[in-house]
Amino acid sequence: MAARYSKHTDHIDSNRNNNNKSSSTRAIHVLFVGAGAVGCFYASRLHYPSHNIYTSLTARSNYAAIASSGVSLKTRSFGDYTFRPYAVFPSVSAATATPTPTPTSDSTIHQASERRPSPPPNGWDYVIITTKALPDRTDDAALIVPLVSPHTCIVLIQNGVGVEEPYRQRFPRNPIVSAVTIISAEQIEQGVVRQNRWTRISLGPYVRGLGAGGDESVHAELAASGRACMERLAHWWTDLGGIRDVEMHTELELQTIRWHKLCINAAFNSTAVLSGGRGNADQLTDAELRAHIAAVMAEIWDAAPKVLGAPFPNTLATPERIIRSNERNAGAKPSMLLDWEAGRPMELEVILGNPVRIANKAGADMPRLQSMYALLRSMQQVRDKKAREKL
Repeated sequence: MAARYSKHTDHIDSNRNNNNKSSSTRAIHVLFVGAGAVGCFYASRLHYPSHNIYTSLTARSNYAAIASSGVSLKTRSFGDYTFRPYAVFPSVSAATATPTPTPTSDSTIHQASERRPSPPPNGWDYVIITTKALPDRTDDAALIVPLVSPHTCIVLIQNGVGVEEPYRQRFPRNPIVSAVTIISAEQIEQGVVRQNRWTRISLGPYVRGLGAGGDESVHAELAASGRACMERLAHWWTDLGGIRDVEMHTELELQTIRWHKLCINAAFNSTAVLSGGRGNADQLTDAELRAHIAAVMAEIWDAAPKVLGAPFPNTLATPERIIRSNERNAGAKPSMLLDWEAGRPMELEVILGNPVRIANKAGADMPRLQSMYALLRSMQQVRDKKAREKL
């Protein structure tokens, strides 16, 4: 199913020669929007000035720390090192060719801002989104409009399903690469990231997802440009960044992986909050929760043929294998639980709401996901209302 980047793959070798040539003749500028643990890790493996690849970050709460000292990474896969981005920006507007000043009273931020390079005059070649997907709170596709030029490739490294469509609607002619990552990483303090396990990232071009219709000539052009961008990223992350499990997929394969990952995100993340704060391994020690987790996965498995047009392939891990793997994931807290405990909005729409709506449209019921969605959505609304009343 997957095509891992390989020096011995003829199709990719022919493209790689062009990629190396282009990267040696002009600078490639990459901007990561979002400087959390996942964004910082993958950005750190994509910054190679010696190959004319310059990677920058937009950061918010950790801007001052990263702008002054870079990102300190403590990784299981690559040891400890410091990543110093080409540039660090305190906002999206600051990363545009004509940045809007960001008012602040923090002298550290002012000093760091004075030292940072200007955004590239010809615009960003790649804009990689690694922020939380919160379509009920923010329109991230609208947010990045000032960053996107006609030649910009948009890359989405985000959880859930249905995340790409708002970007396709707003940027109908730009190549889009959708990405799903399996990584255990956390920001343990401002500007300090720890990678605990895994580095897998699956890439696929996005043209129209699971939909149909439209101009086929435009779709063919978008598919070709998306594949080219995907192959360049795979080459850079593999041959330069040393990540061994970068996988390339077709559009349908990547959407299948997104739905398959719901077996983790929808099952464990949601249950972590509803169970009162239990991590993945801890959930599985409780017989009732273990049965609930298995039933959520079965519901996703049963919906796949109607949503995707075919069952999950045998190459993907079965629910039983996923459960066995997570029995060893002791101590770690799912991201949704961390967000809940910190009072931040949770990724309810892309992990629960969108799957339920898409499945229903395809003729598949997902009652367990719908129940978790309703409960968590209500819990979040009540919490937010109480927070507003205290102001």
